[in-house]
Amino acid sequence: MHPPLPPSTTRLSRHGLSLLKSRPSVRSYVIREGRFTKGQQAAFEHHWPHYGIEPGQGPLDLGALFGNLRPVVLDIGFGDGEALALLGCRYPHLNFLGVEVYRPGIGSLLRRIDESELGNVRVMNMDVVRVLREYLAPESLAAVLIWFPDPWPKKRHHKRRLIQAEFVQLVAGRLVSRGELSIATDWQPYAEVIQDVLGRSAAFRKAGVSSLIRNRPHTKFERRGIRLGHRVFAQVYRKTR
Repeated sequence: MHPPLPPSTTRLSRHGLSLLKSRPSVRSYVIREGRFTKGQQAAFEHHWPHYGIEPGQGPLDLGALFGNLRPVVLDIGFGDGEALALLGCRYPHLNFLGVEVYRPGIGSLLRRIDESELGNVRVMNMDVVRVLREYLAPESLAAVLIWFPDPWPKKRHHKRRLIQAEFVQLVAGRLVSRGELSIATDWQPYAEVIQDVLGRSAAFRKAGVSSLIRNRPHTKFERRGIRLGHRVFAQVYRKTR
């Protein structure tokens, strides 16, 4: 669990940001493993072999993993998996790859996948920067979802924020032409930073609405933020070419 002071505990507190290789590695997440519930533990043990991905060398063969060539959407930091499971149900014509380092949350998602018999969701338990750099081929993703990343509100922690120029460029390289980057946050100062970073990127322009996911499910973190009176910033950016 996140400390109670920052607004809306976010899903991306656990997902990594490594800057350029010539610089020291900076993570945008802190492992807060917590304890598995019995249900989460059982789901992880029983369903990971079927839905979990243990990558080998080189980029993943996404067509083989999903058993089809449907567009693939990457969900970065899905938390307890509530929203990702809903996406899998609502959009059966899309494939969803969820990346998360919080294993109890993965257990929760795996239970939901099994209960809903979702064949279009797969999971990786790994730093998302490593996934993007090592295991996803260029132009292999139709969309990337980054919903409620950790705002790291203290100034000394701003270097840990996921949305930075290097990361945005990495994401752009993995998206197909006119692929989408969907971002949401309820932390106004971070929203301003996101708008600035994406506004300076030649790889993206504002798209208004998504052509793939028209009904974004609210996460429990978003609902919490709304109850606390936070304004939600949500924006879709489209790759320019």
